[in-house]
Amino acid sequence: MSPAKAVGYAIGLPLALLILLFLPAGSVTWDKGWIFVAVSLAAFAASAAILARVNPVIFRARSRFQPGTKGWDKALLSVMLPTMVAIVPIAAFDAGRMHWSPVPLWAVILGYAAYVGGIAITGWAQAVNPFFEPGVRIQSERHQRVIDTGPYRFVRHPGYLAAILMFFGMAIALASYWATIPAAIASALLLVRTSWEDRLLHAELPGYEKYAAEVRWRIFPGLW
Repeated sequence: MSPAKAVGYAIGLPLALLILLFLPAGSVTWDKGWIFVAVSLAAFAASAAILARVNPVIFRARSRFQPGTKGWDKALLSVMLPTMVAIVPIAAFDAGRMHWSPVPLWAVILGYAAYVGGIAITGWAQAVNPFFEPGVRIQSERHQRVIDTGPYRFVRHPGYLAAILMFFGMAIALASYWATIPAAIASALLLVRTSWEDRLLHAELPGYEKYAAEVRWRIFPGLW
C-alpha cells in the first residue's frame, strides 16, 4: 500500500465513523459514541500492527477488488455493504437521539465482546491467509492454495463468522435493538455468499474438497 493510500485510510475511515455516529445522534457529546470510537480505533490499530509484522501483503490484497472477482459477488456486496454500514447510523439515531431501545449494560458489554472478538478472529484469519481478499475469485495468478491453519482448523470461513459477530456486536454495543435489523439482513446475505463461495471453491480450488471433508463446518461450529 502506498503511503498516500495508507494516510487516506488512516484519516478517512475514522472521519467517516465520526460522521456516521454523531450526525444521526444529533450531538458530539454522546458518550456511548465516543466509547465505541475509542474501542474501534484501539482494536483495529492493534490488529493492523500485528498484521504489519506477520502478513503485510494482506494490506495490498485487501486494498481493492481484484480483476476476476465474480459478478454475483459484486451484486451481493452492492446490497450487503450499504446494509452493513447502516448499522452504525441507525444505532446512533436510536440510542443517541430517540432512545427507543432499553438495552441493559450487561448486553452492551456482551455486544462489545462480540465486536472485539470479531475483529480478533478477522485479524487471526488474515494473519494466516495471504489470499484473504474483499472479493470472491480463484487467485490463480497468486497460486492460491487451501489454508488449513489458524481459525481455518475449526471453520472454513472464519472471516464470515467474525463479520456476523461484528454486525450484531456493533448494534448491541451501541445500545440499539433497531440496528439489529440491518445486522440480520447483512448476515443473511453473508450466508448466501458463503454458500456460493463454498460451491466455487469445491469446484475450482485444488484440495478444497478434501479440506471440506476434514473441516465440516462453514461458519458455525456444530451447526453449519
